Amino acid sequence: MPETPGGVTPPPTPPIPLGELLAHEELGLHRIAGPAEADLLWVHTSEMADPYPYLLGGELLLSAGVQLKDPDTYVARLVEAGAAALGFGVTPVFDTVPQALIEACDRHGLPLLEVPPETPFTAIARAVWRLMAEARHRELRRVTRAQQALATAAARPDPVPAVLHQLAAQLEGRAALLAADGEELHASGRRPAPDVAAALARLTRVVSAGARPAPTSATDTLRDTHLSAYALGGGQGLVLALATDRREAGDHTIAGVAVVLLSLLAAPHQGADAAGRSAALVRMLLGADPQDVAPLLGGAEEWTVVHARRSGDGPVDPLTTGALGAALGSALVDAGRGGDAVRVLVPGADRITPQPGWTLGASAPAPITALDLADDQASRALGRAVATRTPLAHHHNGGGGAGLAALIPPDRAEAHARALLAPLTEPLRETLSCWLSLHGSWDRTATALRIHRNTVRQRIARCAALLDADLDDMDVRTELWFALRVR
Repeated sequence: MPETPGGVTPPPTPPIPLGELLAHEELGLHRIAGPAEADLLWVHTSEMADPYPYLLGGELLLSAGVQLKDPDTYVARLVEAGAAALGFGVTPVFDTVPQALIEACDRHGLPLLEVPPETPFTAIARAVWRLMAEARHRELRRVTRAQQALATAAARPDPVPAVLHQLAAQLEGRAALLAADGEELHASGRRPAPDVAAALARLTRVVSAGARPAPTSATDTLRDTHLSAYALGGGQGLVLALATDRREAGDHTIAGVAVVLLSLLAAPHQGADAAGRSAALVRMLLGADPQDVAPLLGGAEEWTVVHARRSGDGPVDPLTTGALGAALGSALVDAGRGGDAVRVLVPGADRITPQPGWTLGASAPAPITALDLADDQASRALGRAVATRTPLAHHHNGGGGAGLAALIPPDRAEAHARALLAPLTEPLRETLSCWLSLHGSWDRTATALRIHRNTVRQRIARCAALLDADLDDMDVRTELWFALRVR
């Protein structure tokens, strides 16, 4: 996923076109300056004279101009911070949008929206979140349909051409399997122009394995054509090359599914253990019950998911991630992409030990049917390990084992927890749980959740308001911690 100008990874939702927000007539928003197009990633309200330090990039910034002194400098700083648009509320500070602000937005190329007095800023924020939720739902449905279609294609007698054909259809473009030297082995979709084909060949050389370290993917744009290249696993230097006329949310995920399938399908002969793991992965992609493929993965009754990040500036490459997997006793390693954590699926319930050069988070042992839950546990454990600067953090199951929790019947404890935490959304519960586990530290919680410390403060304040509780009271904290552990 691309980063904002501030280097912060945007939320896992497609950006919202400004035009979609303006189409909500009940909000009464009007664009009065700047370009007509912008992509919104979040909404932020600020009355600071210079909100630059608190912007992540991609915001629709809402303000009534309480401290607006120098419109040109103000707008220039917003553009420098990567803000997507400015919404200016008229009254009570200004009866109309200042002409100097309009001219500054036109000059710096920042869309300016007039917010009428009867439209609260919260209504605009709700509208953006609703549009984001709808866009995310559309994206997930599209990705799910594409994954099913690709998995079906992989089961055909001619799986590689079939997967490429289906990928080209899903992305409405050209999909080709290229050798390291750029030779086209299989392809589907409209043949590109010669200069586009040459650009794809250049991208192939960028990601092809060689003497130097190479990225696993690369992108480029030639005129209006979007180009992508993905290195396949297997050590043969094969590359999946894509050329599309447009780029939509979910394209990268769909291409990732194809990369996994093509890597397995094009892999050379493997030993019995590796072949069994590949067979298990293919069957799971094709929809097989995880319990049925468990024997191919080693037959363990329980599994531990480990999330890992390199300590310091150490390299993350197949050699280092493979060595980590070997040290933990597993060859099932997902090296991740970009800032993602390395994930290792470890058979059995043996205790995970710290590894030099890595920060680890380990889940509780789980059956293969519950690996999604274990993956979430490992992610939270890694966040806690990073925040507390410890080499290893384990997930601790709540509600089980000895202690005071064991004195309360589980059904009564869970019912109390559900009732107590009902006003909170899942993000608020996660933030509250992390904040309590780190003894109310704003900075450590922000580090663990990878969000701004001001966002932590806002969420905790929201929790306090929704629960009508004093979160500085130790009795309140204790009751909430118990509820969060048993829910």
